[in-house]
Amino acid sequence: MRTLGVIGGMSWYSTAEYYRIVNSVVQERLGGHHSAHLLLESLDFAQVRELQLADDWDAAGALLADAGRRLQAAGADAVLIATNLMHKVAPAVEAALDVPLLHIADAVAEVATAAGHRTLGVLGTRWVMAEPFYADRLARHGIATLVPDAPAQEEVDRIIFDELTQGSAPEGSRARLRGVVADLRAAGADAVVLACTELELALPPDDGPVPLIASARVHAEAAAAYALAGARVPTGGR
Repeated sequence: MRTLGVIGGMSWYSTAEYYRIVNSVVQERLGGHHSAHLLLESLDFAQVRELQLADDWDAAGALLADAGRRLQAAGADAVLIATNLMHKVAPAVEAALDVPLLHIADAVAEVATAAGHRTLGVLGTRWVMAEPFYADRLARHGIATLVPDAPAQEEVDRIIFDELTQGSAPEGSRARLRGVVADLRAAGADAVVLACTELELALPPDDGPVPLIASARVHAEAAAAYALAGARVPTGGR
């Protein structure tokens, strides 16, 4: 089994879900007491958030690149960033590594394509929605994207950082998010990607008028599949 290196802590709520999902997939595949080989660099999200607010993406990229190098030095066969937004600095992390970076948008695109979705609504932080780095990665796979209007982007961003990343998901905010999903459907999206890993804590996959792609889940599942590639599957006996 390959060893996965996870750059997490952004926030720790979603990182905990990554840990759970990867291990669940491995145990389901291999059975018994099997679990994943995981290395975790859990960053202090307060430090990362300060860099986001300062628009200091060079420093943020250096911070995550250093974390990736430590994971590689510790034996990681591949690295993943356990958040959507910080894939804004994925090129800096990739450049620092000699092992693959498993990109979250590639995992989303694979699931969307398999389901026949060609136009995805993107729901996430304001950078993910307003800037091209996420949509451009999906476009490499032939997937078009739609985003909410500017006022909705601001509201979704507020819900994420003022509530979800701090462990709160009020029903009023859940209702507002469902409304934004409905607007994306009306605009032509045939599915919506929850392109912030914390959004999955507020919107279950079946909680919407259109299919929802849970980015953290599909990313963790893709990472588990990478880790399991070539692993021996028990066929019986003890």
